[in-house]
Amino acid sequence: MKKTKIVATLGPASNDENMIVDLIKEGVDIFRLNFSHGDHFSHLENLQKIRKLSARAGKFVGVLQDLGGPKIRLTEVEEPFDIHSGEKICIKKSLTTSTREYLSINHPEILKSIKVGSRIYIADGLIRLEVEKITDDLIHTVVLVGGKISSRKGVNFPDISLDIPSITDKDKEDVLFAIKNEFDFIAISFVKRKEDVLELKEFIRQNGGDIPVIAKIEKHEAIKDIDGIIEVSDGIMVARGDLGVEIELEKVPVIQKMIICKANEKNKPVITATQMLNSMVNLPRPTRAEVSDVANAVLDGTDAVMLSDETAAGKYPLESVRVMKKTIIETEKIYEYHKSRKIEGGFAIPFSATELSKNTGIDKLVVFTSTGASAIRTSYFRPKADIIANVTDIKVARKLSIVWGVAPNMLVIKSDDIDGLISDFLEKATEDGILKKGEKIIVVMGYPAGVPGSTNLLRIIEV
Repeated sequence: MKKTKIVATLGPASNDENMIVDLIKEGVDIFRLNFSHGDHFSHLENLQKIRKLSARAGKFVGVLQDLGGPKIRLTEVEEPFDIHSGEKICIKKSLTTSTREYLSINHPEILKSIKVGSRIYIADGLIRLEVEKITDDLIHTVVLVGGKISSRKGVNFPDISLDIPSITDKDKEDVLFAIKNEFDFIAISFVKRKEDVLELKEFIRQNGGDIPVIAKIEKHEAIKDIDGIIEVSDGIMVARGDLGVEIELEKVPVIQKMIICKANEKNKPVITATQMLNSMVNLPRPTRAEVSDVANAVLDGTDAVMLSDETAAGKYPLESVRVMKKTIIETEKIYEYHKSRKIEGGFAIPFSATELSKNTGIDKLVVFTSTGASAIRTSYFRPKADIIANVTDIKVARKLSIVWGVAPNMLVIKSDDIDGLISDFLEKATEDGILKKGEKIIVVMGYPAGVPGSTNLLRIIEV
């Protein structure tokens, strides 16, 4: 099986039931629902489709809520218009709509932080302005790179740190919706510091939730506090869209590698996202550079690669997933398995299992885990052997959908002792074709069985 997971964004191009079934069969492990768009009714409808169809397919597919966050945008423009290099245009602090004379943004309060010489990027940096003068109500700018001004285009301020909360009131409503409907992951947008993540986690806890938080790294401030953010997050997303606007483009690949490496070292799942196969929004084949981009993210050690517009709004959602899967499988043929990592606490048995699989050639590690922690720790060492995680809670199974190399498996318990549990698994696994008679496996589990944190047992068993 492929070890690197695939995240696909669900949208108008892919939310048909037949398409969802095909995407799951083709290799999607997690569906992303983008809460920058749509309403709760449509998101609930999509969530219910995913749950129903993944159960029917016998696969534990995770669902990721991606919060909109405080995205800064232009206000409404009555009619789109072009601006050209060298022109002067003002941003008005008190305006609620944008015109040819004055632009305005949805968070005018941040303009108090702006300085002469600051750059302002519009539409993912395609349009670039520079501040020349500041008066009471106006930010006077000169156009460095022109383009078409239209409603609600994104605006970035790469030179200043914006005093704006990372969690909006809308985000909080969306999080309550996620808690109520048992989403598997929540991604927080525009994280600047670790306190943003802690604030969201506390809000989830206070409202009775227990959902892992994925921090999206897309602000230049986040790079400065990356160690702290990784430490307090349950996972990381390298969101290269806004990140590539906030910092110089040539720095993005280096920062991507740095973030993946740090997340790997801390055993936190990491997703590489944005424009991975962007040309497939409109074309049936990607560019060679895009395929190399996916392959390099896999070789860097990412746990998952993500499709955005390719599956949400593109013409070829299924083909995009197929290309990504084939690229992953081909790349993993040269992947550097059996990583050298620090061995602390509960990592000794997972490390020993990985080494044993390497030295014996046994290609299946069967991990019995109540919380998923033992499977995650086994993944930490990146064994070449497949990791089959036996769990008894479907929520744990879905949360393992993001973890590199882990295939969740629901264990039907008939016995409460170790030998009985193993026997139950072997019987069902051979029936389902997961294992073959005569095959050898390495079993990782704890004694007493079912007690979190008790992983202390390692066995080689012949089926």
